[in-house]
Amino acid sequence: MKRKIILNLAMSLDGYIASEDDGYSWITEDNGASRDFCNEKAFDFQGFFDSTGIVVMGRNCYDLGMHKEFKNQKIYVATSRKDEDYENIHFISGDICKTILEEKEKEGKDIYLFGGGKLVDSFIKADIIDEYIIGIIPIILGSGKPLFFKDNPSVRLKLVENTVDNGIVILRYVKR
Repeated sequence: MKRKIILNLAMSLDGYIASEDDGYSWITEDNGASRDFCNEKAFDFQGFFDSTGIVVMGRNCYDLGMHKEFKNQKIYVATSRKDEDYENIHFISGDICKTILEEKEKEGKDIYLFGGGKLVDSFIKADIIDEYIIGIIPIILGSGKPLFFKDNPSVRLKLVENTVDNGIVILRYVKR
């Protein structure tokens, strides 16, 4: 079975994935939501992580140490630098979409498109994301790093799952 490229990330209600200074603590802080606003079945984050064999992230995410959470997955880092690969980390300074499309054709677990914004934008513009899992955090940041940039293609999606957990709405879409 062919792998899927799955974008899974959190954003503020006004569409930002990080603050202006690349901060993301607002994603994990207590948002004061009542447990009354939870589905009986919460989104299975651990199941999602276990279903992925490759994680794709941008250089900023790597520099912030976010790769350390993924010791059991192959990690591709999009970068403009010429860094040496090590352990499970592979630096791509060329066309990251081409590299990941080649991986998609191989047998194995799905591909987790982790972020950041510039990286995600290149995948959206190439129209190669199979699923979008978006967690909407109940905060309006007012400014920050946007999830969606300008001049993207129109992508038709179908909602296949929605959950609410502790005030966070998680939406899972597949391409139509």
